[in-house]
Amino acid sequence: MLRKGITESFGAAIHALNSTQLTDGVIKRSKRMMLDTLGVGLLGTRTVVFNKALKYSQLFMSEERSSVWGKSDITLPPYYAAFVNGIAVHSMDFDDTWHPATHPSGAVLPALLALAETLPSQTSGLDLLLAFNVGIEVQGRLMRFSKEAYNIPERFHPPSVVGVMGSAAASAKLLGLSPAQCSHALAIAASSAGAPLANAATQTKPLHIGNAARRGLEAAQLAKMGLEGNPDILDLGRGFGVYYTDYSPSAMADSTSSDFKWILEDQDVAFKRIPAHLGMHWVVDAALAARAKLEDTAGNFDLSQIRHVTLRVPPSKYVDCPLPASEHQARHSFQFNACSALLDNKVTVSSFSEAQINRQALKELLSKVKVETPKGNQPSFDKMYCEVELQTYQGKSYVARCDTFYGHWRKPLSQEDLVEKFSVHASSVLCTEGVEGVIDVIGNIERVKECSVLGSYLRMTSNQHEQLYSSRNL
Repeated sequence: MLRKGITESFGAAIHALNSTQLTDGVIKRSKRMMLDTLGVGLLGTRTVVFNKALKYSQLFMSEERSSVWGKSDITLPPYYAAFVNGIAVHSMDFDDTWHPATHPSGAVLPALLALAETLPSQTSGLDLLLAFNVGIEVQGRLMRFSKEAYNIPERFHPPSVVGVMGSAAASAKLLGLSPAQCSHALAIAASSAGAPLANAATQTKPLHIGNAARRGLEAAQLAKMGLEGNPDILDLGRGFGVYYTDYSPSAMADSTSSDFKWILEDQDVAFKRIPAHLGMHWVVDAALAARAKLEDTAGNFDLSQIRHVTLRVPPSKYVDCPLPASEHQARHSFQFNACSALLDNKVTVSSFSEAQINRQALKELLSKVKVETPKGNQPSFDKMYCEVELQTYQGKSYVARCDTFYGHWRKPLSQEDLVEKFSVHASSVLCTEGVEGVIDVIGNIERVKECSVLGSYLRMTSNQHEQLYSSRNL
């Protein structure tokens, strides 16, 4: 038997994987990922960047139409529905994070839901769940082709690299493409991969997820039409290897063999409690603990007490923003998040508003911050720590360190807290029936006969609910 090439092995696995291989652990974790993605995506429909992308996308027309989450009266061509819903997911940097580093769900779920609405036959919840996991699995495999990928990135934003490949794989699975077509979908998607980290902390960064969702879906559709790419795209240094300096690919195990195991089975994801870059969660927890120590001694927290604030964090240029001037810069600033936590004893969605960013008290505290990068503090979401030291004018010092924040894959959110996060954010857009409906559908997705019911709940906006309520009471 001839040995398959790497790209060929991926195409074969994408085609062959079936729902009987979904383990209880993978189903449980992927349902949590889906629910969280929908929650932050619904919240994200209230952002400036989402509404700019939506206005742009409404310029395009097609016979096929797909839903925009949280919009009862707006549909778009499926590619643009995937695009804007993907942008919504990442608009606040509030979506899940995997290890090696990427945001795995936002590039996949918007593409699948947009695609499912256009298919001639109804997509079952199990079909959706399988395709979603195929997209997640491909991302996990690709990231393990590089030791670089285990660290905080330096050149490319990871979901722009592997996310588009995951979207292509998931879409190819839902379309029922042949092994060869699945390989070509990956090759086509590879030509839309990659976005520079220089656009982190800007309004363009959320487009990385939106583009990944859209372009992966397009790649699968083009492959279905017979378009071909390099059949060895994953095998070559000048292929997918261009994104890593230490690229070392390997074939994907035969999905029908006993050696096959889902990466999600072993590697859980992190769910965020605050809408900011993952690294901020360590520094916020450390700052809150340091503040508590000062309060226990002094009886209160008074800004005038603080002489210096020292942050000991891993080296990372794109999350070192001493004086953020926008919400996107603030989401990528160790300094801002530490100082917000110190001032308010919490960090929330509203912490990143223009009014909060421009507070004089915050600017005063930011001027007292010094950042250190200890040699042993590795730039890896699996190994890093953050330490906050408060020095007072009275000569006292209060130090706290966070090695693992609540929500990290080593310390996962409870199901109760994850559902609460979804409910709080989704209820800002959907009516109660919509919120509860999404929770119920995702909770039972493997038993849902038609996943179109999910789309119905995602369109039950609170405004629609209020109008219905008013008409009934005239």
